[in-house]
Amino acid sequence: MGLTKQYLRYVPGPVLGLVGGQKSNVVFLDIKGVKGKYCAVGACENVLVWDLRTGEKHLELQGEKGEVTQIAKSPDKRHVAVGYSDGLVKVFDLHGGEVKVNFSGHKSAVTALSYDHQGLRLVSGAKDTDVIVWDIVNESGLFRLKGHKGQITQVVFLKDKNVIVSSSKDTFIKFWDLDTQHCFKTLVGHRSEIYDFVIVRNGQRLITGSADSELRVWDIEYIDSLKLEEDAEPALKRMKMESEEEGEDEEEEDEDLHILKCTKVGSVMRQGRDRLVSMTTDAGGSVLACHGSNKYLEVFKLPSIENLQKHLAKRQKKLRKKARDSGTEEVGEALITVKDEIVQNGLHKMAANIVSVDTVLENPALCKVLVLLNNNMLQHCCIDLEQKQAEPQDMTKLVLPGHRTDVRTLSFSSDNTALLSASAESVKIWNRASSQCIRTMTCDYALCSLFAPGDRHVIIGTKSGKLQIFDVGSGGLLEEVEDHTGAVWSVSMSPDRRGIVTGGADKQVHFWKFELIMDEKFSLTSKRLTLELEKTLKMDEDVLCVKYSPDQRLIAVSLLDNTVKVFFADTLKFFLSLYGHKLPVTCMDISHDSTLLVSGSADRNIKIWGLDFGDCHKSIFAHDDSVMCTQFIAKTHLIFTGGKDGKIKQWDADKFELIVTLQGHHAEIWCMSVSSTGNFLATASHDKSIRLWEKTKEIVVLEEEREMEREKEDEEAIEGETVVPGETNTEVALAGKKSIETVKGAERLMEALDLYKEESAKLKDHKEQCQRKGQQLPPPSLNPLLMAYKCDTPERYMLEMLRKIKSSELEESLLVLPFSYVIDLLKVLEVFIDSAWEVELSCRCLFFLLRVHHGQITSNLVLLPVIDRLRQKTRDRVSELRDRIGFNRAGSEFIQRQIEMSQETIFFSDATGRYKERKKKKRAILAVKV
Repeated sequence: MGLTKQYLRYVPGPVLGLVGGQKSNVVFLDIKGVKGKYCAVGACENVLVWDLRTGEKHLELQGEKGEVTQIAKSPDKRHVAVGYSDGLVKVFDLHGGEVKVNFSGHKSAVTALSYDHQGLRLVSGAKDTDVIVWDIVNESGLFRLKGHKGQITQVVFLKDKNVIVSSSKDTFIKFWDLDTQHCFKTLVGHRSEIYDFVIVRNGQRLITGSADSELRVWDIEYIDSLKLEEDAEPALKRMKMESEEEGEDEEEEDEDLHILKCTKVGSVMRQGRDRLVSMTTDAGGSVLACHGSNKYLEVFKLPSIENLQKHLAKRQKKLRKKARDSGTEEVGEALITVKDEIVQNGLHKMAANIVSVDTVLENPALCKVLVLLNNNMLQHCCIDLEQKQAEPQDMTKLVLPGHRTDVRTLSFSSDNTALLSASAESVKIWNRASSQCIRTMTCDYALCSLFAPGDRHVIIGTKSGKLQIFDVGSGGLLEEVEDHTGAVWSVSMSPDRRGIVTGGADKQVHFWKFELIMDEKFSLTSKRLTLELEKTLKMDEDVLCVKYSPDQRLIAVSLLDNTVKVFFADTLKFFLSLYGHKLPVTCMDISHDSTLLVSGSADRNIKIWGLDFGDCHKSIFAHDDSVMCTQFIAKTHLIFTGGKDGKIKQWDADKFELIVTLQGHHAEIWCMSVSSTGNFLATASHDKSIRLWEKTKEIVVLEEEREMEREKEDEEAIEGETVVPGETNTEVALAGKKSIETVKGAERLMEALDLYKEESAKLKDHKEQCQRKGQQLPPPSLNPLLMAYKCDTPERYMLEMLRKIKSSELEESLLVLPFSYVIDLLKVLEVFIDSAWEVELSCRCLFFLLRVHHGQITSNLVLLPVIDRLRQKTRDRVSELRDRIGFNRAGSEFIQRQIEMSQETIFFSDATGRYKERKKKKRAILAVKV
């Protein structure tokens, strides 16, 4: 045996019990050309794609650390963008589930995410009040827009203009011109936080929702379109609109701004009195669904322009008839009001409070609605738009894969193949190997649980003071035993497995033994399990936890007075009192050899006690919040603890040191269970997830763990927004942020430049020697790094190292470079552009360096000839590249037209219109000939 103690690592396993998280939105997905069948919803750090017809998981998009906060689907129906609580944005491929692009720019949780109408750009907003526009094709950030003073709640691209609209909790809506990268208009008509908005009518109507029950409607008029002829104006613009004249909402329009103007035309009142949480429309803008923080979903119908014209014509006809009947010649002019544009369809009650909603239109009269509820459940239904206040049809719930409330107790079966989880409404039995729920049983509010001997029955201690016995095979409740007058906080199996002990809020400890009785309701031939009370131990305070020692000699009881009392199990005589905690002991456990007791308290400490004399071996400040659960690993003195800080920690009770911290949960940890072999650990949290951790054969080296923790702290210290020297524009900044990856990228680039100069000098010396001697000498040996990257020249090596920097981190890495390295890099870029290597990448680096270091470059006489040569070479190479792309595109279109004309085959969707036009022309020619 070695002199050092070895610890084996626990790694994350499957995550159970999640349907949908409370911090993410839910979206319909079009997979395999089917609408309304699949949906995506965030579940902690992963995104789950559910098949709503079968209720099964179709796909799981794996995240890393941050919790999913926002999901947006791409117009190409193949990708989905996901925003996380740590500011990351990832783009996933829905066909394989792989990550295609990573964007890192926000400093806090992403709260808004939207694609443009072509799916080539992405815009994100976050709690850090910034709006960032990302280029998906180039996999890089374009720019960061600053101007809001509160959390961004929604951000959307306008369809026909290069403009984005953003809303924030600072009560403002801002319009940003992406060509000039500035805010050209701010709406100030709201008196409270704006939580969401939608744009309908092809970008001509803006509907906003805030902390009150009013939905404000704004008219968007494009200035350049107003200059056209009256015939070219949209049909809706030709209709007279009844406008609300409110002095405080009116804005003075700047004559110089030539993009659009936005005026308030009215408002619609929601039936809900609380603040708006979110609102959404279908793809065609025919339905508007919104909700507050309650159970009610409000649906509005948005009639089309044709229907509004018909409605206006009918109203005008009624006015004429009324005028004729009254004998007057004057006929009033009919007006279209906001209530005609936004027609209330109904208020629908869901099963629980609504977190998010999405809609899809299956046919013009039927809308499918998907709702994410705050109790870990999805609910979807169909709403008839032709009938007002119609009851939802085909109401379906996705509930089985998880609990509705927090899991408060976990237990492994004796053979570790099954896992029990219990919450306020149900008990679930999970197959550990397949991660599937195999049994669900309705119960009272459960606080503690265990498997009875034989694993055929489970016993649940409830908040009402009862013990409930369930049969696992049938899933039925066998018996309710009146145990305590208060909550049953703890239950423990006796080591001889002949009975259990329970402790409750009625200041009593009850000792029970197992009995088998005949019950005609259960079976006529076999007996069923029941409990018989043997003895009772009365205490002075509420009992929070009870635990047998494995040798069945002692029983430990933790009380509300912050102490742990130890009694002899047979005579119930007092043995020890363990005091030292400043707050009540919430959990405890005894080691396999009955020599150590570990106690965890709400004072955030764990204490390790000796059961021989009751002395405290060590007091450890374990967690940043209350310690909720602790347990020894079987046949060791290693301890697992879980706290309200969301962390799981493993400790050595002999050396009193931290071994490893397991991070995966995103909220308070309520309970844990370690398998009898110590190979598995199960934990449950307030984030509704049940996580399994598996023991591996990988050895944990404590020094490496501490070093990794220090590196993580350094990374958090490095991260931040970079300021470009010399720039005074506070409205626009770089999209990326300084991180450990960008710093490492700059370091690798500097090392490559040093190596490039060394290798270039060696080659130059070799060339000079050959010229002096007049003969060809053998070339110098290549550097091992060049050989490793399979590069035959230093220039190729530099190009390879520049390629290896992620596109989204390129600008930040170049910004870190000292100016001495910038001079070398400019000379290398000249070689790349002259050789036509990666012209786009080289030009991107060149333009960024010229922008950042303009003053120093222009004042450096050495660089002036380099810049002059680059000016001409860059123009020539870019022109060549543009001509090549144009030639290839023209050739492709020519080949496409030839194939379509000869075979009448449509290769692309945009060719459908041309094909139909040709068919019409052929028919017309045939008709003339006939």
